[in-house]
Amino acid sequence: MNSEGAHPIEPEEPAGKVWLSVITPVLNTERYIEGCIQNVLDQNVAGIEHIIMDGMSTDQTLVIARRFAATNPSIRIYSENDGSQAAAMNHGIQLARGPVIGFLNADDYYAPGTLKRVMEIFKDLPETALVVGDCNIRDAEDKITMVNRPTRLTLLDLIKGREYPFNPSSYFYHKSLHDLVGAYDEKEHYVMDLDFLLRAVPRARVLYFGEIWGNFRWMEGTKTFTDTAAGLTKKRCDDLRNRYSVHLSFSEKLNLWAFRLPRKLLRPAYRWVKQRIGK
Repeated sequence: MNSEGAHPIEPEEPAGKVWLSVITPVLNTERYIEGCIQNVLDQNVAGIEHIIMDGMSTDQTLVIARRFAATNPSIRIYSENDGSQAAAMNHGIQLARGPVIGFLNADDYYAPGTLKRVMEIFKDLPETALVVGDCNIRDAEDKITMVNRPTRLTLLDLIKGREYPFNPSSYFYHKSLHDLVGAYDEKEHYVMDLDFLLRAVPRARVLYFGEIWGNFRWMEGTKTFTDTAAGLTKKRCDDLRNRYSVHLSFSEKLNLWAFRLPRKLLRPAYRWVKQRIGK
């Protein structure tokens, strides 16, 4: 997370005191970057900076972002080859001036009023907190296909594979949390968010709110969609969960074993029934 060598291409100083830093890593996202930036501006909340971490885009991403930054000092743009999405995220965290962090991918967006609500929550919230809301999962036509409601947020629940926060547009946390759990894993290119949550949840004061905050576009052509379609995401998540299961207490490990055993025993029967029905 070293800022040496960073190349700001817009004024670095945002107007006024910053309480929230929204970080958006981008690479050739000309289709979405305008909507992403406008979505943050439309939240109409003071004290927000929007840091665009560009990975040397070759399309119109930077042109569009610069146009917004020319009239909005809250937008800061850095363009360099960080090497990976996680590296860009870590660099953005180091550059962040706000005590609270939020990540917004270029093709995702906040629900109206989300950042005002988050500001109210964090106003008197002591460090170190992780605040989570619900997230709409949308298809390529922007239709809601499901709602991610991560109501259970303990390390045991995350390892069990119960519904966890699918997308960072629906959660925010104190920047100081990284002092406790470290940075995003720059060797992890697909499930760095889950890896962070598995480290953060046991150390943070976790608060869940049953309110729609984020909108996650789950559609063909995105990195996550392609990885899942290839059957790799589940394995990556399972490998992560198994790695962190060593941090469970003895009683939690027994709980996990009791949770997994019926599934392991029933899986062959499920496959047999599915094959029979298929015939």
